[in-house]
Amino acid sequence: MLITKIHQFLTATTDKKSLTKIWFALSMTFGLIYALLALKRAFISPYAVQDDARQHIFWMLRFIDPELFPNDLIADYFQSVAPAGYTAIYQLATTIGINPFLFGKILPLILGLICTYYIFNICLEMLPIPMTAFIAALVTNQAMWMKDDIASATPRAFVYPLFMAFLYYLLKRNLLGVGIAIALTGLFYPQYVFVASGILILRLVSWQNGKFQLTSNQQDKIFCGVGLGVAFLVLLPYALTSSEYGPAISRQQAMQLREFFPGGRSTFFHRHPKDFWLTGKRSGMFPKSLFTPATQCAALLFPFLLPFASVFPLIKQFKSGIWLLLQLLISSLGMFFIAHLLIFRLHLPSRYTGLSFRIIVALTTAIALTLIIDSLLRWITKDSGKIKRAIALTLTSLIAASLILYPAFVKGFPLVRYKIGDAPALYQFLQQQPKDILIASLSEEANQIPTFARRSILAGREYAIPYQVGYYSQFRQRTLDLIRAQYTPNLTELKDFIQKYEIDFWLLHRGAFTPEYVSNNSWLMQFEPSQEAVNFLQQGYIPALGYLRDSCTVFEEDNLTLLDSGCIINRLNR
Repeated sequence: MLITKIHQFLTATTDKKSLTKIWFALSMTFGLIYALLALKRAFISPYAVQDDARQHIFWMLRFIDPELFPNDLIADYFQSVAPAGYTAIYQLATTIGINPFLFGKILPLILGLICTYYIFNICLEMLPIPMTAFIAALVTNQAMWMKDDIASATPRAFVYPLFMAFLYYLLKRNLLGVGIAIALTGLFYPQYVFVASGILILRLVSWQNGKFQLTSNQQDKIFCGVGLGVAFLVLLPYALTSSEYGPAISRQQAMQLREFFPGGRSTFFHRHPKDFWLTGKRSGMFPKSLFTPATQCAALLFPFLLPFASVFPLIKQFKSGIWLLLQLLISSLGMFFIAHLLIFRLHLPSRYTGLSFRIIVALTTAIALTLIIDSLLRWITKDSGKIKRAIALTLTSLIAASLILYPAFVKGFPLVRYKIGDAPALYQFLQQQPKDILIASLSEEANQIPTFARRSILAGREYAIPYQVGYYSQFRQRTLDLIRAQYTPNLTELKDFIQKYEIDFWLLHRGAFTPEYVSNNSWLMQFEPSQEAVNFLQQGYIPALGYLRDSCTVFEEDNLTLLDSGCIINRLNR
């Protein structure tokens, strides 16, 4: 009977090696297709750059030309906080002639395929059915490419494959693999070393005779000892090295800044406890995209299926690796609350649950859907009623179609957040200027200049990261001074600002001297001088800089005007 053969094909176990290879090949194929779609987006323009890559990669142009960004606060800061492994892999690529931004575009494809390999094999260690592993790999890939973590090629992109590797080698009882995975995680994304360590400790506890007891399994003790030893060694440099841009901002300090409240650049403190603890991007336990794709809502069914082993007999095929889901959940939640307790010394609490919950949801989605599909097909083979068979086949077909076709209904898939530089002539003009110039600007285009023009800027929204006092206090003061100088009617104040920061050029947007330009910019409105500027402009006044725009312009493109600060000083001295 055809239905029986389909059932046997879909629920065959790993004993059938050929079928396992087919499902694995399908998993890698879908992973490759999604990655190639993202790669196509990356090369849509020579001036395409991933949103977060502007922060984390631009300073690596120093590997090509050490004279770039001299005495640049922003470049120096982002270089100082880059994990050692992350820096090393980009530097290695540069030594063999690959531009850091080009490398950052190629890396996501490689990282995505590595993730596909590991999530497929992790799933087989929980339920040894290749179709289940295929579903896990499929929804993991869809989830990865509906976010920009992997696409960013920043440190958080590397934690996906490295932490999955840790989970896989732990399940396979591969001590060397576990040690290497922990070490590499520490070199690229040290926060998740704490989660890995928590899992190793939890594996020392087992449920025996109706109570929790320390395990008698000597292998678990060895894995824990070795894993914690590696974790200690890889984290030790972070503990012993004090950042020149530290310390981490305290809760009290953060609560004094509008940047940390709703509408701010780095919103953390939400008005409603639900947002703060559950859904906040930085403070919350659950990522808003946790059940994206929507097919992953099937994960919510997983705990409700477990008590009904008679209806879902594949539950009996669960392997001991299934307990890793619970250990991962507990470890991540533990670190989430510890990070809240020590805010912001362990960075952001959401960083400890985001990836973990995505892995848990992908795996439980795959297992739950497998149990349901198996039950439906069993129902068909046992009952010859046409209506019941039609219902079961329809439901099975809908599950399959929704899993495979879901990305077709997501506008803009893959959602990789590439930005396109809109001012190529400006970038080329600035590249012809000396390498030590400094550009002042409040325009959005300022965020692109370090990447495409390879020149330093005084400040820019993209680089306004407020977690370390030594950096952000300087950056914030620069921004305050820049806002005041751009909108001051006082010629002396404008001159003093240019001389204080040794500004070479000033980039203005055509609408910079309209009140709407300032009031509609949420980043600028975090700062008190912006409201003063709005009030000033609403009264019809023109800032001092506005009177000098025409006479000191050295370059114009579309809505952008570049002023020569030397000209401004000369005019002010007359």
